[in-house]
Amino acid sequence: MFYTLQGEGFHTGRPAVFCRFTGCNLWSGREQDRAQSVCQFCDTDFVGTDGQNGGKFKQPADLAQAIATQWPSGRGHRFVVFTGGEPALQLDDRLIAELHRLDFVCAVETNGTLALPDAVDWVCISPKGVAQVALTRCNELKLVYPQVDAPPERFTELQADYRYLSPINDYREQTIVPARNHATQACIDYCLSHPEWHLTLQAHKIVNID
Repeated sequence: MFYTLQGEGFHTGRPAVFCRFTGCNLWSGREQDRAQSVCQFCDTDFVGTDGQNGGKFKQPADLAQAIATQWPSGRGHRFVVFTGGEPALQLDDRLIAELHRLDFVCAVETNGTLALPDAVDWVCISPKGVAQVALTRCNELKLVYPQVDAPPERFTELQADYRYLSPINDYREQTIVPARNHATQACIDYCLSHPEWHLTLQAHKIVNID
């Protein structure tokens, strides 16, 4: 758990507490399994519970209180983003209810293959490879591009308020160069020819925000 600025998509620049769950249904998170996994380009460490402000929580209220301690004291506009791994493996209605009681708006970034609690306020789906998206509606569709098995045309029927293309980054790279590499240019070209899609960049990496 950590307090930062959202770096991509609709809420870019918005202060948020990020709560990263361990575990994913498309990759174990272990390097030796990457080549055989559905999603092979994830650059996020979601193995274990010993990350920043991490741990295990017996009750939803305990986790909600831990999230609340990350927010600046006395400040409103509380916003939490659940991510992973795949947060749908653990996120439930009880936790959302506890956070609503604490005046948090609850967002989730998901691969879309699993059901979500109905009370989530903002849903961002980021499809991965050949995995079939089970959700039919979202606020934000954020597609890492290009993916051979997940072209934008595959998600025409998915209802989304906003559609974003995010240039794929080589997970082996240690730095992000905000230049017009082939993936960024491919996103620009696609958005220009399909104006229902917008370009989003990983601003947090470009300006080095943790």
